[in-house]
Amino acid sequence: MSEQAVTAQAANRPQSNNLLRRDVRFLGNILGDVLVHQGGKELLEVVERIREMSKALRAEFVTELYDEFKKTITTLDPDIRHQVIRAFAIYFQLVNIAEQNHRIRRKRDYERSAGEAVQPGSIEAAVQGLQERHISIDDVKSMLNDISLELVMTAHPTEATRRVVQDIHKRIAVGMMELDNPNLTYREREKLREGLLNEVLILWQTDELRDRKPTVIDEVRNGLYYFDETLFEVLPNVYEELERCLHKYYPEEQWHVPTYLKFGSWIGGDRDGNPSVKAKVTWETLTLHKQLALRKYETVLKQWMEILSFSTNIVEVPAELMDSIAKDQQSVELRGVDRWRNVKEPYKIKLSYMLEKLVNTGDDSLRGSSTRYGSPDEFKEDLLLIDRSLRSHYADYTADTHVRKLIRQVELFGFHMAALDIRQHSQEHENAMAEVLAKMHIVEDYAAMGEEEKIALLAKLLDDPRPLTSGHLDYSESTRECLDVYQTVYRAQQEFGTDCISSYLISMTQGASDMLEVMVFAKEVGLFRKEADGSVRCTLQSVPLFETIDDLHAAPEIMKRLFELPLYRQAVEARGNQHEIMLGYSDSNKDGGVVTANWELRMALNDITETGAQYGVKLKFFHGRGGALGRGGMPLGRSILAQPPHTIGGGIKITEQGEVLSSRYSMQGIAYRSLEQATWALLTAARLAMHPEQMAPENPEWNEIAKEISETAQRKYQDLIFRDPDFMEFFKGTTPLSEVGELNIGSRPSKRKNSDRFEDLRAIPWVFAWTQSRYLLPAWYAAGTAFRSYAGADEKRLQTLQEMYKDFPFFRSLVDNLQMAMAKADLIIAREYAGMIQNDGVRDRIFRLVEEEYALTLKFILDITGQKDLLDNVPVIQESIRLRNPYVDPLSYLQVELLTELRQEEGDNAHLLREVLLTINGIAAGLRNTG
Repeated sequence: MSEQAVTAQAANRPQSNNLLRRDVRFLGNILGDVLVHQGGKELLEVVERIREMSKALRAEFVTELYDEFKKTITTLDPDIRHQVIRAFAIYFQLVNIAEQNHRIRRKRDYERSAGEAVQPGSIEAAVQGLQERHISIDDVKSMLNDISLELVMTAHPTEATRRVVQDIHKRIAVGMMELDNPNLTYREREKLREGLLNEVLILWQTDELRDRKPTVIDEVRNGLYYFDETLFEVLPNVYEELERCLHKYYPEEQWHVPTYLKFGSWIGGDRDGNPSVKAKVTWETLTLHKQLALRKYETVLKQWMEILSFSTNIVEVPAELMDSIAKDQQSVELRGVDRWRNVKEPYKIKLSYMLEKLVNTGDDSLRGSSTRYGSPDEFKEDLLLIDRSLRSHYADYTADTHVRKLIRQVELFGFHMAALDIRQHSQEHENAMAEVLAKMHIVEDYAAMGEEEKIALLAKLLDDPRPLTSGHLDYSESTRECLDVYQTVYRAQQEFGTDCISSYLISMTQGASDMLEVMVFAKEVGLFRKEADGSVRCTLQSVPLFETIDDLHAAPEIMKRLFELPLYRQAVEARGNQHEIMLGYSDSNKDGGVVTANWELRMALNDITETGAQYGVKLKFFHGRGGALGRGGMPLGRSILAQPPHTIGGGIKITEQGEVLSSRYSMQGIAYRSLEQATWALLTAARLAMHPEQMAPENPEWNEIAKEISETAQRKYQDLIFRDPDFMEFFKGTTPLSEVGELNIGSRPSKRKNSDRFEDLRAIPWVFAWTQSRYLLPAWYAAGTAFRSYAGADEKRLQTLQEMYKDFPFFRSLVDNLQMAMAKADLIIAREYAGMIQNDGVRDRIFRLVEEEYALTLKFILDITGQKDLLDNVPVIQESIRLRNPYVDPLSYLQVELLTELRQEEGDNAHLLREVLLTINGIAAGLRNTG
């Protein structure tokens, strides 16, 4: 970066921060006007008094002020209390909008002030880095062919904000962006403020709580919203920027970047623990995907009808365009279009036929007809024809501006918009297989067989061309549903193309038989087929999900056992010699704690990659990260760079869920920056994988130290979570666990079974509840004991940990995630939640353990990083948390008061529960993550 650019950037930063403060103040004042308008000056005065006391307590804890603050909270009239809760909750919604807008503004300010300087973490920075390190064109091509990132939307219930509320947020964001327009007149600015005041008023009078749980199809539509609003436009722009940069730094090559970045979805395909996801729901999901894709293409072609007015009176178009039109005339009947009006404008005629064929493509009754597109490739061929034709008469600017983008969109979205993954629990397959085999009198008790016996039987069945199931037999409802899923997948691949569904994920994979069961069922419908010549055709891959610590340990041997089966190995070859493997961050964390989960996931990545290399198989790792720190959440670019570079060769998949979707993809500017940083991280990781000599060398002893720390942390964590008989009483009493389940934020139940056992609790409510009560315990607990066990008072060992933080990427990422979690935690407020526990002995003993561990972890983090305070290394986030806490605190105190009152009530109290749920929404908005 030039000295001039650095100076400009530094000079601009205070001004930029002032603009954020201006926006927060502006929206805060508007909210104040709405409060007065709706509740009178008394309401605003109460809110302001609570805010000022909370702010003062954060600055300096004074017992008298604390007592007054608590008294004010506990003596609020119920009607006023309801409005106070909503005031603080809506304030956070407005602050979040301002911060999102500011991220877009900062990027634009940087580009405006830096001149030709390249922004760190940008696509251009990555490509420039390749050139400066003398990476050859052939190596760059190889990297582009190898890198792959698929971001998979899931319906995991962590998004606490309703869609209608998000729509209001978007309108406010658009209005706030317009305020930056320097050409606005005074009256225009006033009119903008009036419009924003109206939107905040609508927000105030809109219910932020759902009256019912969303259906699966509701969730499908919510996911498709991001494709419709942002991703359809933004994703091809990322590709365009990468090609621009490649042309700039490697001009001797004509670049067309292969598809390396795309989106997938679980929504409508994830049936693990969700009885609402049936085969017919999966089919309806795929139909909605197709309808959106076709509608987006139709919209673009209609726009082109106004643009591509090239006349044969002026230009000469190639014969292949006219021949194509003549062919269309023979098979497609135009409805409601006067073709002869545009007889001298061949592109408009061609587009008319293309639009008609797209409409017909959405009509299932015309399947197989030449009046519709049989595949996205056929549509793409027509687009390529238009592209060639435009270039033939030197309208290449038009081709580059319009046609190339739509060609890219068809490559990315096809007719299925996003690849849909199927997921089911391994036990469901075993139950169905047992019933099928018993009815065919092959094995009377399949479930009682040993693992090796199962493998031998399933391998034999997979090799046998005869069917295993029969339409003449009656199966149980669960087995029939299990079999129907495979029929749906086969039908979908025929209708939408094999890319629409190609991965079948198996939760709780604990043996090779779990994966072979899926392959045998796939064979029944033709998704797996052994041909007469011995070759194998396979269009669906069984993908293991290794979740617990024990599962991670077993994973390499399970994959080895599969790769040694000749027929399974042929199936892998049929899938391009690539195998997908999913690693679960949530359950491994819940099972072993944050330190151990991170370490075991790293070891599993390395060990499974080595197993794949032994058998010549490229592995595509699917990282099941959540949004919260306790579930592996982190910025997208960081999550990519957190993987050992040599493990990304087969591609990466990462889950994107809940509040992460709205925070990353609701606005085009933020979506672009997030995907740009992901591309930068991918290229950086690919370079390091190809040229490991460019990485800073790691001390081999560091892995042994990390392993020792992990083992100590696991013992400490499990001593509390699994071996302390009073822990579940403490957990349920000190968090709003049961109330979170009433929030109606997802179609899936919060428990795998109707059970109160810790093992049956899902990881999302586990993390959500600890976040609400300000402990954030799953994201940091046991780290301090582990660090002390290794270093103690030994200065030399502490120095080793400091060196690891500086030069060992895994350890640095771990420590930085720990300090982020601890900065958001607040044990002073957590103590208020602990006060709800009736058993004094349980409360005091376990809270003391948590408090001591927090203090110990804090000490070692500061010693290891050399910082004075948490997050000194990221002052922007540090400041954001510092500014937010005084506004979150009142909601936390109100939540404790309401929970205490609610739990003392006999019978249901819908009003009190509603108040609690409002505080949950507000705290989620304030802390910016849920589960």
